[in-house]
Amino acid sequence: MPAEESLQRRVALVTGAATGIGRAVSTALARAQWTVIMAGRRAARLDEAAREGGPRCVPMTCDVSDEESVNALFQRIETDIGRLDLLFNNAGVASAPAALEDTSLSSWRSVIDTNLTGAFLCTRAAFRLMRSQDPSGGRIINNGSISATVPRPAMIAYTASKHAVTGLTKSTALEGRRYDIACGQIDIGNTATDMTLPMSHGTLQADGSRMAEPQFDVRHVADAVLYMAGLPLDANVLFMTVMATKMPYVGRG
Repeated sequence: MPAEESLQRRVALVTGAATGIGRAVSTALARAQWTVIMAGRRAARLDEAAREGGPRCVPMTCDVSDEESVNALFQRIETDIGRLDLLFNNAGVASAPAALEDTSLSSWRSVIDTNLTGAFLCTRAAFRLMRSQDPSGGRIINNGSISATVPRPAMIAYTASKHAVTGLTKSTALEGRRYDIACGQIDIGNTATDMTLPMSHGTLQADGSRMAEPQFDVRHVADAVLYMAGLPLDANVLFMTVMATKMPYVGRG
């Protein structure tokens, strides 16, 4: 793609794009005139989400925890589209709550493989493409969590994965300086999605009690990501927290 054309066409990749935050962010980016590659494991749901997002949304199946699948995705992006300006590392899972001593290795690995290794694999591939394209550079936004700062009880794998994502964000921001690759993180608390639906009915608190927690509309997360994505590459939001105002986060535990 010629440099003049690429300056006028912004291309984003959103992982975990079929549902929830990923779907909302993809739609918002498309409405803001981005070309959006929507990546996810389930082709049918991904196609449905892309149709909802409009003609600027391009569905591509990918399992972010699988290196070959990630490499194939980025090869397709480079070949078919030609560049990448934004990666939103959104794909994530959480295992069922369990005490630390009862957490199985398979549950641990499932969460770490998607939330951390998946984000690393996509970041590495995006880095390689962004540094070599013309014009070079781009932005990576990681979906952290308030659990990247303060844990929930009985969620050790999820908490560890999100703490590690913070380290990935900082390292990527540092490594990206030489290539005009900016990296930031959005830490989200209690967006109303299918993943957080149980919180509205009651979720475990640090004192052992259960309490329904406030949630907020996912469109506000999409607006926040859109702001981060729209900055020039010489400006960066390193960390942003977007949360339900009355949720039990500040002082948690």
